[in-house]
Amino acid sequence: MFLALLVSALVVALVVIGLFVFGLRRRLIQRSGGTFDCSLRWNVPEDGDVSGKGWVYGVARYSGDRIAWFRVFSYAPRPRRVLERSGIEVLARRMPEGEEELALLSDSVVLGCLHHGRHLELAMSEDALTGFLAWLEAAPPGQRVNVA
Repeated sequence: MFLALLVSALVVALVVIGLFVFGLRRRLIQRSGGTFDCSLRWNVPEDGDVSGKGWVYGVARYSGDRIAWFRVFSYAPRPRRVLERSGIEVLARRMPEGEEELALLSDSVVLGCLHHGRHLELAMSEDALTGFLAWLEAAPPGQRVNVA
């Protein structure tokens, strides 16, 4: 009986510590400011895919001429993807369709992009999209910006 209580207490303690570390990591990512919730789908087929598969929920952070994208459900201190402003080309904007509506946050807008020849999609709120497009268009003089 004592052993079962001890094991249960350890499991509960590990779960609490794990949740605390998730929260601490997110707090550290957001500490420097310029963050927004952003789901990402990498290597999207050119003809599009509305099955809802491949979306990963994350947090993006502006960092000069780059956006660092972090997975929410990860303990990694480094970003999973880094998108350079000069390499992003916006191809399309649309609302989530089909099963995507279940995979994304309720107020998301999907932005189809090309990043150094690789198709990807970003899903974010309208407010975050406005900031993202303003950031893209605010490139220094002489830099190529492609916003559809």
